[in-house]
Amino acid sequence: MESRTSKVSIVGAGAVGSTLAYAGLMRGFARTVALYDVDKAKVEAEALDLSQGIQFMPEAHVIGSNDVAVCADSDVVVITAGAKQQPGQSRLELAEATIGLMDKIILPLIEVSPHAIYILVTNPVDVVTYAALKASGMSPAQMFGSGTVLDSSRLRHQIARECGVAVGNVHAYIAGEHGDSEVALWSSASIGGVPLTEWHDADGRVIMTPEVCDRIHHDVTRSAYQIIEGKGATNYAIGIAGVRIVEAVLGDQHRVLPISTLVDYPGVGEVCMSLPAVVGRSGVKHRVDVRMNEAERSGLEASARSIREVAERFGAAR
Repeated sequence: MESRTSKVSIVGAGAVGSTLAYAGLMRGFARTVALYDVDKAKVEAEALDLSQGIQFMPEAHVIGSNDVAVCADSDVVVITAGAKQQPGQSRLELAEATIGLMDKIILPLIEVSPHAIYILVTNPVDVVTYAALKASGMSPAQMFGSGTVLDSSRLRHQIARECGVAVGNVHAYIAGEHGDSEVALWSSASIGGVPLTEWHDADGRVIMTPEVCDRIHHDVTRSAYQIIEGKGATNYAIGIAGVRIVEAVLGDQHRVLPISTLVDYPGVGEVCMSLPAVVGRSGVKHRVDVRMNEAERSGLEASARSIREVAERFGAAR
């Protein structure tokens, strides 16, 4: 009998899905990578193009189809399919079309891969993740969104550049909505174990002043709009961020990631929003209570309300 190997299925062969597949194959994240898209010619072409480069990557088998059966027996299913964000359009304005799509594809996917971990990587990810959870009836541990993993990467990049250190030495999170109301958790941020607000240069000058923090937070929040205005879509950073989440699952890494998961937020109700959580082979293991000040807590509550309002507007909240 042939031994069982890891399989990752990617739903949506557009810019994000194809980039995620490419990045994952380059890193060797699974032995089988399946692409599923309603556009038969597109998905088969993407699979063929990727397959023909396998000689230069870790060994893998790539398949593509417009039949959901291609996703059967997956370990992880990554959903990137959704309406394309237009220049100037907020993520929340994408909600209605993408929620409608989730209602059509979630149950057929679960039928062929009931034991997979499902990762939503489509905007607006918080509202869409909530709608998918409610439509599927799955455990929040088994189905969650990419959340602010990308936003946190953007934040760390900006901090590292400002402070002149390697980005791997920066620990900082964006929480809340993956979007305009997201909150930077400055209180728990650090560089090499030093609280971020105490980090100084060789002359003893504190670098991360409140003004610098505000500027960086603004730049991070606006990053996606800037990229979309310039090239039409974001795909590279979100692709590799998605791969990083998949690796945390398949490798049972127990990695702390700010993914979007179901929260019963006090005074707001149920929402999917990003908070740091431990991610492993069984999905979301538990949330991590990071230090926050009152302003950050207030910002998170406002973010939760914003997400909840959109979910209610489009009938996703139950």
